Amino acid sequence: MAPLQLGLFAGGAPRLDETFRGLRRTALAYGAWIDHQPGWLSGSDTLFAELRETMPWHGERRVMYGREVDTPRLLARAPDNGARHALLARMREVLSARYGEDFVDVTMAWYRDGHDSVAMHGDTTARDLLEATVATVSLGAPRRFRIEAAAGGASLTLELGGGDLLVMGGTCQRTWRHGIPKVAAAGPRIAVMFRPAWGSYEDR
Repeated sequence: MAPLQLGLFAGGAPRLDETFRGLRRTALAYGAWIDHQPGWLSGSDTLFAELRETMPWHGERRVMYGREVDTPRLLARAPDNGARHALLARMREVLSARYGEDFVDVTMAWYRDGHDSVAMHGDTTARDLLEATVATVSLGAPRRFRIEAAAGGASLTLELGGGDLLVMGGTCQRTWRHGIPKVAAAGPRIAVMFRPAWGSYEDR
């Protein structure tokens, strides 16, 4: 495993900003929106190190262009969807109260280096819903997050750092596509994702 490089503000005991004081919403076309709060979880490197060592990480294989290939990241589901993990349970509770959703599905993706990525997509199950809300807390090294209109044209790129909160809502999963592109070099990152019960385990 690559050594964890601690961020300037990401060390120490983890703590949530339950006031969401730094949250900023960006309205997108077609009734979609994203919320972003840098550093929503302080001390995030502590949680990163714990999850990296304790979660049941596994790889997956998918058929692409007629051949089976490894998915370029590792995946995990939080045991009991985080109910027995004090911090994950509190994150679920606070985010559910803020967004009026029951975020019972807690999954994770570990991007081990810059070669790990996820292609542009909308969450499979959520694409069939009029509106859907997905919250993601980023841990570890910064990575670029890209979102673009499914119809083409508009796009937005954010740099997600350790402890950042990103929430996609409205029609985002139907009318936009999002992804984490490959880069030449990047440190390890874990994305912790909170979804209602409709969330498919393949949507990460």
